Amino acid sequence: MKRLYYILALAGFLMTSLPLYAQEGNDAQQERRGPRARTGSREADKKESGLPELTVRAQDMNERMIQEIGNARWMRVIYREIDLEKEQNAPLYYPVKPLNGNMNLFSTIFRLMSENKLVAYRYEDGFEAFDEDHLINFKEDVLDRAYIYYEEIPGRAGEEPSYIINESDIPSADVLAYYVKEAWYFDQNNSVFDVKALAICPILTTSGDLGEQTTPLFWIPYENIRPYITNSLIMTSNINNAKTFTIDDYFRRRMFDGEIIKTENLMNRTLRQLYPEPDSLKLAQLQIETQLTTFQESLYWQPDTTQVADTKQSKKATKSARTAKTASTKEPKQVKVSAPKAEKSAAPVRSVRRRR
Repeated sequence: MKRLYYILALAGFLMTSLPLYAQEGNDAQQERRGPRARTGSREADKKESGLPELTVRAQDMNERMIQEIGNARWMRVIYREIDLEKEQNAPLYYPVKPLNGNMNLFSTIFRLMSENKLVAYRYEDGFEAFDEDHLINFKEDVLDRAYIYYEEIPGRAGEEPSYIINESDIPSADVLAYYVKEAWYFDQNNSVFDVKALAICPILTTSGDLGEQTTPLFWIPYENIRPYITNSLIMTSNINNAKTFTIDDYFRRRMFDGEIIKTENLMNRTLRQLYPEPDSLKLAQLQIETQLTTFQESLYWQPDTTQVADTKQSKKATKSARTAKTASTKEPKQVKVSAPKAEKSAAPVRSVRRRR
């Protein structure tokens, strides 16, 4: 009986202790899985933003598309201002708020920066430096400076925190222009004349007591943002609503309408400083555009179309002259005139012999 009593007591003790041990084990396992679970939720939040994940294939493609300008024998750096209120530049502005998975360029930039996928550099007029000393702090220089509400998610050890921002708090409607820094270059080794987009800078427009004020926010190297906009389809025409181009195509094919505001020079002056009058400013911009196209045309042989037209006309005139001369020298054909036939008389002719 005592043995049976001890067995029952031991069984009861085991039945009461096992659930407690299992619960402690589950708690410890959940605690161990805590960072991973938070990371998983953060990754889910990133996927809900609608931005594509940068794959290895996309990185390789971006590296292959990099244009090397270190060997360029001739290069001219141009600064342009893209006014988004123009119809030709509207694809970079609309939709103002994300719609059906589509978002404009600034919303894409803002989301990438909030998820630590994209870095930006301080705006310095004419002295852009894309190094660690000029990196901006997204929280202090963008969110706090623009008074944007956000929710901070701490990162794991060695990682930067990420931020959750509501779509209505992203000031994409106030970014009405961009600065684009591009390089026109000629690579003599490869005999290539091309244009490379170096960096873009969103310009924030705010209204206050002093009127509208424009503030350039930051510089972003174009090669850093290109992998994320190669799949961002946009509509480039009001007549054709098919989305056949991407934002990358829009920049690479130079489909935008941007006015030249500055060329890289030793004095670091803008065209407005050099040409304060509006008429002289327009003439200077037109002169720079003409210089670029003239230099490109002078690199390659092009046929003289006027000379070709004159040659064709001269050949045609010579041919017509030869035809007229041949027609005048030919003798006219002699027409054979046949003698008129004698008319047959109606009365019969009698023979002389019969009269005898």
